[in-house]
Amino acid sequence: MKLYTVAVLGATGAVGQEMIKILQERNFPVGKLLPLASARSAGKTLKFKGEDVTIEEARDEAFQGVDIVLGAAENDIAKKFAPAIVKAGAVFVDNSSAFRLDPKVPLIVPEINPEDVKNHQSIISNPNCSTIITVTAVNALNSISPIRTMTASTYQAVSGAGAGGPIELMNEVEAIREGKTYEPKVFSHQIAYNLIPQIGGEQFEGYTSEEMKMQNEGRKIMHLPELKVSCTCVRVPVVRSHSISVSLHFDKHISVQEAREVIAKAPGCRLVDDLANRQYPMPLDTSDQDIVFVGRIRPDLTDENGLCLWCCGDQVRKGAATNAIQIAELLVKE
Repeated sequence: MKLYTVAVLGATGAVGQEMIKILQERNFPVGKLLPLASARSAGKTLKFKGEDVTIEEARDEAFQGVDIVLGAAENDIAKKFAPAIVKAGAVFVDNSSAFRLDPKVPLIVPEINPEDVKNHQSIISNPNCSTIITVTAVNALNSISPIRTMTASTYQAVSGAGAGGPIELMNEVEAIREGKTYEPKVFSHQIAYNLIPQIGGEQFEGYTSEEMKMQNEGRKIMHLPELKVSCTCVRVPVVRSHSISVSLHFDKHISVQEAREVIAKAPGCRLVDDLANRQYPMPLDTSDQDIVFVGRIRPDLTDENGLCLWCCGDQVRKGAATNAIQIAELLVKE
């Protein structure tokens, strides 16, 4: 088996660390791991397959001899190093939003559009976490009848804001318990015992950048250029795993039973839908694994060609790190 030199750009962040963990779990054919981070982390070590690996500073020269770069850094870092990665002959699987809507860059969820990986020109984008979870849940229904419109509300865990999110939540809970005050740093408002109905800045007609990703990225992944989505993204005081409430509208009627049958068989999905026995997707059940749980499937009472459902998935794994490594696995197969 051929072994690959794999770099992780942003190796010390939450997603970068998860990527390294999943490379081991899935036994990806890594011959050499190259963790890259900022200068302040260079020289430190991390464990990979039981051995200490030294973190190097991310710079243009670091990508020489690398086969695959897994990007776990912000947009500005991805844009800064993309030319050097391409010039070095590596393939850049990028988790930032920097290239997602570039028509020359494939946007991949391997359970949905793996064939698009063939169209890459050395850069492949990993979609937004909530988009990945949602389209994985609904794509099987799209195969029965094209989805025309979708209304979604996301309930996004604090870890989606990075490693500081859970720390801030716990610090606020502790401060409140002790009758003290705590000044938010990660979030714009107190997140403990609260909901914040804004993720990202305003982008279009009062919709935030996070909300518009569901429409723009969903169109590209599912090959539905006319798909219309209204989305509301909410930060909730949950540590890990995003949840999404979705109303879907199709060209033709799809029964609840049909929907359950196709979702139960859909790659990457698990049907958890038994209201009478209180069985439905929840963040605690979906954390630290890679399957999207789907349930609460029911008719949309406003549209005879509509369905409503609820889904949950781990946004650090399937919503980011695992999906990127699944894309790398497609590259290896190619």
